[in-house]
Amino acid sequence: MTHRTTDLATPPKDTPGEINVYTMRVFRGNTEGGDFVDYRLAVPEGQVVLDVIHALQATQANDLAVRWNCKAGKCGSCSAEIDGKPKLMCMTRMSLFDPEEPITVAPIKTFPLIKDLVTDVSFNYEVARAVPAFKPRPPEADGRYRMMQEDIERGQEFRKCIECFLCQNVCHVIRDHPENKERFYGPRFFVRLAELEMHPLDMEDRTDLIRKAAGIGMCNITKCCTEVCPEDIHITDNAIIPLKERVADRFYDPFRWIFGKLRRET
Repeated sequence: MTHRTTDLATPPKDTPGEINVYTMRVFRGNTEGGDFVDYRLAVPEGQVVLDVIHALQATQANDLAVRWNCKAGKCGSCSAEIDGKPKLMCMTRMSLFDPEEPITVAPIKTFPLIKDLVTDVSFNYEVARAVPAFKPRPPEADGRYRMMQEDIERGQEFRKCIECFLCQNVCHVIRDHPENKERFYGPRFFVRLAELEMHPLDMEDRTDLIRKAAGIGMCNITKCCTEVCPEDIHITDNAIIPLKERVADRFYDPFRWIFGKLRRET
C-alpha cells in the first residue's frame, strides 16, 4: 500500500484553544480501486473527525466524497472505519488520538464502495421493504388501544436505532461472506423485527420469516453488533436471542411438535 502526502493546512491565527497537527490517512478511490492519502492538518481543540474531514474538503481535497447530515449522532450517515474501528465520525473526538500517529479513515467495508468514504447501503433499504409492517389488532369496545408501561419501555430501546448500519458492517455473516446477503437480514433488521414482534398490539406472525428469509439461525451471537452500536442497544441479548427463542419454541420444541401432531390427528 502506498500513501500520497499533501501540504499542511492551518486554521486562522485567531483560532481559540490548543492546536495540534495530525496526519489524516484518508481512503481515496472508487469502484475501480483506490489508496490512502495522507493529509497534514492543524486541528483546533474540541473538534471531531467529521470536522477534520470537512476542513480537508475546504482546503486540500475539494472532491473528497463523504456522507453526513446532522453532525449530532442521530442520522447515522457518517459511518466510517476510524483506525479500523467502526464509528460515527461526528461522535469521535480528535482528542482521543495521539497527534504523533496517523489516523486512518476508511469507508465501511461490508457494502460496495461508491467513492472515497461513501458506500452503497441500498441493501439495507431492500431488506427494510421485505419486513412486514406493523399490523394492529382491533381496538377495544370503547375504541381505544391500551398498553402497559412495561410494554412501551421494552420496545423503546429498539426505536433508538439511527440506522448507521455499523452493526451490519461488523456482522461477519455478511462482512466475510457477501453471498449471504440474499438470505440473512442482519442485526439492524433483527432489531426491527424484535420491535414489531414484541409489540403487544401487533398481530402479524413473522416467526417463519425470521427463521427462513431473515436467516436468524446463521447468527452465532458473537455480540460484535452490540459492541459498535452508538445508541447502546443490546442487540444480541434483547433482540436476537429472544427471536431465536421464538423460532425454537415454534419449530424445534419436541413437546410442542408432538402435541400439535396429536391435535391434528384427533
